[in-house]
Amino acid sequence: MGFTRISGKMIEARVVPGQPLYSQRGAMLAYRGEVSFTPNLTSGQGGVMSALGRRARGEAAPLMTVEGRGSVYFGHGGHHVHVVDLAGSLLHVEADRLLAFEGSLRQGTVFLGSQGGVMGMVRGQATGQGLFTTTLEGHGSVAVLAHGGVLELPVTPQRAVHVDPQAYVAHRGDLRNRLSTALGWRDMVGRGSGEAFQLELSGQGTVYVQASEEKL
Repeated sequence: MGFTRISGKMIEARVVPGQPLYSQRGAMLAYRGEVSFTPNLTSGQGGVMSALGRRARGEAAPLMTVEGRGSVYFGHGGHHVHVVDLAGSLLHVEADRLLAFEGSLRQGTVFLGSQGGVMGMVRGQATGQGLFTTTLEGHGSVAVLAHGGVLELPVTPQRAVHVDPQAYVAHRGDLRNRLSTALGWRDMVGRGSGEAFQLELSGQGTVYVQASEEKL
């Protein structure tokens, strides 16, 4: 089906019987037709503390299941919306930036600092970057949120890409991520941006970077 871009901050998604969509809660702006919205119980409920518990256990952020027949318009907080079309590849999305995706995609959750061990977790907390990314794999469309637009940067075996963790949105392909410090611990006090921390992505694929470090 795919998503249709209405503006830089809104997309339209067609809903047909037997092909559900999944969206961030609060992302529906309007809809036409016979469409239902149901909390996705597998993603859990229960407010902020419950959400923190789910993140600690490595579970996905709460979503809504969208079913029926019609069209739904998605957007959130006036943020820029960027659409990624997958044709069998694996996409990692910073969990809070996931707006909507088609049900044909397989969903999972991965700790972003898993390749950086305990220090990766500490650095993730210090930067304010979400510790978990949602993984989506297969054929279908994904809509992600960003501040000020999205830049797609190619990553090749000959050229790794370093990203401010707060500017990171998503990446796809066969990439390895590593959180590192660019300064000593004494110099990092009060600093949470890329001047102190960097997310290095190496391998073969694409990394999606937003134009602002502002958090969602």
